[in-house]
Amino acid sequence: MSIVTVQLGQCGNQIGHEVFSALCSDIRGTHGLCSKEENQSYQDCCKERFFCQEESAVPVARAVLVDMEPKVISQALSMAASSGLWSYSSRSHFCQKQGSGNNWANGYCVHGPRHKEAIMDLVQREAERCDRLGGFFTIMSMAGGTGSGLGAFVTQCLRDAFPTSFILNHVIWPYGTGEVIVQNYNSVLTLSHLYHSSDALLVHENDVIHKICAQLMNIKQISFRDVNQVLAHQLGSVFQPAQPAGGGSGYSRNPLGDLMESLVPHPEFRMLGLRNIPQMPESSLPYSTFSWPGLLKHLRQMLIANAPMEEGIDWQVRPPQPGSSIPSTNKPLHFNTSIANLLILRGKDVHSVDLGSFQDPSLYTSWLNPQDAFNAWKTPRAFNKYEKSAALVSNSQFLLKPLDSIVGKAWNMFASKAYLHQYTKFGIQEEDFLDCFTTLEQVISSYTNL
Repeated sequence: MSIVTVQLGQCGNQIGHEVFSALCSDIRGTHGLCSKEENQSYQDCCKERFFCQEESAVPVARAVLVDMEPKVISQALSMAASSGLWSYSSRSHFCQKQGSGNNWANGYCVHGPRHKEAIMDLVQREAERCDRLGGFFTIMSMAGGTGSGLGAFVTQCLRDAFPTSFILNHVIWPYGTGEVIVQNYNSVLTLSHLYHSSDALLVHENDVIHKICAQLMNIKQISFRDVNQVLAHQLGSVFQPAQPAGGGSGYSRNPLGDLMESLVPHPEFRMLGLRNIPQMPESSLPYSTFSWPGLLKHLRQMLIANAPMEEGIDWQVRPPQPGSSIPSTNKPLHFNTSIANLLILRGKDVHSVDLGSFQDPSLYTSWLNPQDAFNAWKTPRAFNKYEKSAALVSNSQFLLKPLDSIVGKAWNMFASKAYLHQYTKFGIQEEDFLDCFTTLEQVISSYTNL
């Protein structure tokens, strides 16, 4: 089934370009760890998912590019075309001459309604080019104006126009130190609106990816492109074809549908996080060997100690003892409770891996059966030059701290009416802010009480 990617704003368009580049270089790689037939069906499936083979010589990305300024989109179009490996369609982008000035209300209340028809026509055309539409994958930042404000508006339009399609929003959480003075307002408005129209939010924190670039990839001068390439690798490791464990052979199922079915058992809980292991510079790969038990031991501890990467994990954190029916408030310190986890394994010997440690009931909330809360996908086809790699998508308490912090900071600004006039002049009223705070307080409360 095919996925239509909607790239929104500067951040969304830059990440989207890196994602398609990563997918393309992965399917062109010859990894030699699986049979020729297996490799061929993997490539065919990836192409059906993310590209359409038009009359052109190279695969064309199933994507719609939207920004209120032309610069980033024209860069993305020309970089894709000059790669010679893939391209964007020349007819699937929309841009204007004037940005949203980092103002969510400007993107949501002004640019959104004004350009709705043109943008949705592009989306409709892209959707009609799919033989089987699996859903929409939007990529956007929370802090700016276009990605966040226009992104929230477009997501709502997608929900209205395609009520039965899956929508997954990939959201970039701003740096804690901040790029934009009103980023907390923009983030609160974005999250609460997406919570009403999206099926799930896959969240990446800029600070975390930055750390991975510095500590695992050993990059000295970190650029946005470095950050985006790590993001693209992580996203590719989830969305490249894999087979549900025990689900027979064949890759043809809907990855977005399978993802939601595995990870979002209740509409109150839609926040998904992603962890990857191993991650290292390409130059180190030939000198590294990994065993599945070692990788999974680290990944499990990263999950329960809420560590974003394999360095600096707190090994003291332990799951609560079974049978000790402690109320959730007395849980062991820093223990990250999960609602559901999806483990995706790629590479050598995947079918002999023991996954018992992820089926431990103490990792999960009590109202879901561990058999339902844990799922695994596998493929013997290696990903992006890694002989063995694992990705864990989890619906857990991982975002509680950053979410609480962002809501708290936004509330303090709101209480002193700081910068509110910037929003009210475009039509976002104080009541709208209060509704958003209420929505997110409810989300925080639900995740806290797991």
